[in-house]
Amino acid sequence: MLVFWEQRLVILATPKTGSTAIAAALESMATMAIQRPPVLKHTTVQRYHRFIGPYLEATSGHRFTVVAMMREPSDWLGSWFRYRQREDVVEPARSTRGMDFDRFVNAWCDDPQPDFAAVGSQSRFLQPKGENGLDRLFRYEEIDTFVHFLEERLGCEIILPRLNVSPVAPLDLAPATQIRLMKSAARDFNLYRSLSPLDF
Repeated sequence: MLVFWEQRLVILATPKTGSTAIAAALESMATMAIQRPPVLKHTTVQRYHRFIGPYLEATSGHRFTVVAMMREPSDWLGSWFRYRQREDVVEPARSTRGMDFDRFVNAWCDDPQPDFAAVGSQSRFLQPKGENGLDRLFRYEEIDTFVHFLEERLGCEIILPRLNVSPVAPLDLAPATQIRLMKSAARDFNLYRSLSPLDF
């Protein structure tokens, strides 16, 4: 999470949407940059509005614009699957090495989820039911639009480094698994489809 005091801007770090690269590019300009632990770095919209937002607004006397990015849901799960295939995953129960993407997605759809598939969901991170949400939500696949927004808001050129790249792996799904995913992640797919490329 990055906070820009003068610009009244907060960037929430949705997991697996380039947040490490964004932080690397902008940390030196931010008033506050929370990189660790992960639970603070990846502060959800709900936690921001409950804890951090009220403090910032009470202290500054102004409302902050809250923005984030969202990745296409299947691709987002694919990024988690590939990330957990790395050799340096410390906890074996969280590793996806030796399995295919189809198994991972089916496990994510299960209730309860096994540890290796327990990665949350973007809709829960970005769109809590009945509570305050985001001011702007950008598609990860159109990251140039997000960068342009930040350049306008922060008044500088931004070049994102390529960091935290996951291993390459096939992301094939059986038709039945795809149908199951569309049902289990319906809120995520609906939220993603609502993001018109022309809105931002």
